[in-house]
Amino acid sequence: MPYVTAKDGAQIFYKDWGPKSAQPILFSHGWPLSSDDWDKQMVFFGEQGYRVIAHDRRSHGRSSQTWDGNNMDQYAEDLSVLVDTLDLKNLVMVGHSTGGGEVTHYLGRYGASRASKAVLLGAVPPLMLKTPANPEGTPIEAFDGIRTGTRNDRSQFY
Repeated sequence: MPYVTAKDGAQIFYKDWGPKSAQPILFSHGWPLSSDDWDKQMVFFGEQGYRVIAHDRRSHGRSSQTWDGNNMDQYAEDLSVLVDTLDLKNLVMVGHSTGGGEVTHYLGRYGASRASKAVLLGAVPPLMLKTPANPEGTPIEAFDGIRTGTRNDRSQFY
């Protein structure tokens, strides 16, 4: 299976289908999914002649299950390692939910020199938590419920 090694040693699994010379489309999945959730889109765009890539974000799917580094800065850094290692250019970046945050964080930190387009599908905002500075955010109780649900009975929560 193909992996790239993140700067902290985490192994990031990825799929890379289609002609290497074709314009690449990179898919970033939402939580708690994996690259497998993009298979139908990857097959469709691959059949249209694109190179299609999807990765399992750290602590998801076949990538290293890390205790630390599960935050947008680290996700963007891991994505930059993948993009640089595969030498992707003229890249179309597609992100869903957490993947949308990952894509925008990547573009904000590393620039758009390798990207031609970004598609955000139900992307998470930069700050989801309700705070005095973000009064329209989600109350902490919602996040506490997610943590409790996944800790106590993960399969039932999903």
